[in-house]
Amino acid sequence: MRCPYCGETEDKVVDSRSSKESTAIRRRRECLGCSRRFTTYEYIEDTPLMVIKTDGRREPFDRTKLFAKLQLACNKRPISTAQLEEVTDHIESQLIGLGEREIEANAQIGELVMKELKALDHVAYVRFASVYRQFKDLSDFEKELRQLAALQ
Repeated sequence: MRCPYCGETEDKVVDSRSSKESTAIRRRRECLGCSRRFTTYEYIEDTPLMVIKTDGRREPFDRTKLFAKLQLACNKRPISTAQLEEVTDHIESQLIGLGEREIEANAQIGELVMKELKALDHVAYVRFASVYRQFKDLSDFEKELRQLAALQ
């Protein structure tokens, strides 16, 4: 760390504390060259999650896109925005918890969404499943509904 006043690289930490949101560590430092004090902040370096699409393309994980898909599945259902935010938070934290830099859209994200929607609302679950599993005809719907009814 260079002193912003004299350019000296040697300093000592006088005080350390967490920021208000606990997202950074604030350090008060004293330059060993000129004895002036300055403040530095340490943050966790975020490495963005990359989503591997079914066609092999890679794009950054987009939380708003996930939320929009959940809203679409839950359209005209008795589900609040707060519930959808909570589901989005839960899915995002599970993805981050995997500790992987790249995640597969269908294999990982889609399955987590299916699991969350199944617990939240069965109609929203079937709506999402019809697109996610690419239902071709009525028999696909019937099969999914039978499996859903068997779980109750």
